[in-house]
Amino acid sequence: MNTRTTLRLTILLAAAVLAVPGSHAKRRGGGGGDADEHRKKGVEFADAKQFDKAVEEFTKEVEAAPDNPEAYRDRGTAYRAAGRAAVAASDGPSAAARFDSSIADFTKMIELSPKNAVGYVERAQTELAQIQYDAAINDLNKALELKGDEGLVYKFRGFAYVGLNQWDKAAADFTAAIQKNPTDQQNYDQRALAYRNLKNFPAAIQDYTTAIEKNPSYQPEYARRGLTYAVMEEYEKAIADYQQALKLDPNDQVTQQNMTYAQSRIAARNAPPPSPTPTPGAPLFTPVRIFIAIVILAVIAAIVRFFTRGKPESTSTMRIR
Repeated sequence: MNTRTTLRLTILLAAAVLAVPGSHAKRRGGGGGDADEHRKKGVEFADAKQFDKAVEEFTKEVEAAPDNPEAYRDRGTAYRAAGRAAVAASDGPSAAARFDSSIADFTKMIELSPKNAVGYVERAQTELAQIQYDAAINDLNKALELKGDEGLVYKFRGFAYVGLNQWDKAAADFTAAIQKNPTDQQNYDQRALAYRNLKNFPAAIQDYTTAIEKNPSYQPEYARRGLTYAVMEEYEKAIADYQQALKLDPNDQVTQQNMTYAQSRIAARNAPPPSPTPTPGAPLFTPVRIFIAIVILAVIAAIVRFFTRGKPESTSTMRIR
């Protein structure tokens, strides 16, 4: 799974916290009677993860209270939840259509209540799911101007900066989000990702460790911290994290491969140095050596000839008795 896909799924998971209309703290104006009844049924369907049926009930709520911005928020969150379900089912066209409908509902909500930061935050979450990072940043900036929930605004804007690979800005936003909501594990996880890409590995390790402390059973944190240790060539610590990740998810093939690699690096580090291989000597007869030998022999022959020139040849006589 690549980084972009992982980011999108993380954003969708974070958005799930706000996906159920029943979690809205306060509703604004309009409605009553039939609208409230349809909303109640829609919430029940949303709780049961029957999002298309929830959309049907919220559509009836909109029809009964067309001037109530919260009715569009209800349907917009249901459309977004249906889009998330379609992504999980690998139904891209269906997901895109539902996300587009979600955007339309939040846009209508903003038109009816332009000073309410919630509409911008909600629309930004759906824009993030559609990988429309610049549009999401614009909406979240507007939400900050309107004094929206800064913890959520910084968090989701941080997601957008991660999607754009703007790691400095991402780290800054997740830091701000942590200051507003220090209990949110995702803020530490995503800031660690930003720090890792900024090559600030000790800070990334610290954030992964904090995230693990907040949720010790969340398997990906161990795998991610292990990968960071491996980048630092601290393979023993990496293996310990990989082993814990595999205890929580034995079918994680990527982590298994990463652990095998870390083990191979330790083995290579601890292996004895190879014995020196003797360098074979140069061959005895080479063209250069043969040429030198011929020259030397020629010189010796010339010297001998010089010193023996002009001497009488010795004769031997035999006496015959």
